[in-house]
Amino acid sequence: MDNTENFDQIWSILKKEYPDPQPELDYTNEFELLIATILSAQCTDTQVNKVTAELFSKYPDAGSLADADITDLEKEIYSTGFYRAKSKNIKKTSQLIISEFAGKVPDTMEDLTSLPGVARKTANIVLARGFGKVEGIAVDTHVKRVSGKLGLTENTDPKKIEKDLMKLAEQEEWDDLSMTLILHGRRVCDAKKPKCGMCVVGDLCPSSIE
Repeated sequence: MDNTENFDQIWSILKKEYPDPQPELDYTNEFELLIATILSAQCTDTQVNKVTAELFSKYPDAGSLADADITDLEKEIYSTGFYRAKSKNIKKTSQLIISEFAGKVPDTMEDLTSLPGVARKTANIVLARGFGKVEGIAVDTHVKRVSGKLGLTENTDPKKIEKDLMKLAEQEEWDDLSMTLILHGRRVCDAKKPKCGMCVVGDLCPSSIE
């Protein structure tokens, strides 16, 4: 189902539909962005924003999260799911930021992915949105699903999907492509009930049920 020949047309249409794709996570600095993105795994941004509003008022920086009681931290983030693993990763990541990176979120792919709970998806988001460095494409469940349905990749592994998409778009547009596919996946190309009838690229989609 290779539909990459239609990518330029698909991307042109989607850019008009989502002219200013912005993340829906609330954050005020690179550290908050990192923690919010870790929490967003298998959780909606809306729920993460509810949790971080309380979390960041109680633990405003890496130092306070590094010293947080793990049981209290688990209670704070319980509603985001996988709270035990996330709380352990957040605490350890905060400790490493203090001990290894002088209290600042690192700004390289290698350093970011050395932190617990930070894979390429999270690192790409932090680099692009926090530091203005576009080095790759963040592939979450929406990007994986939508790019597959559109026939832009035949892979299911996020790293391979990222490479496929990076070949199609210009580097300066990688972050916008990721965010656009995420928004389209949330608003139109739903996993259970895709709204193919209202999809602006339905005519170019090999998976369209209309």
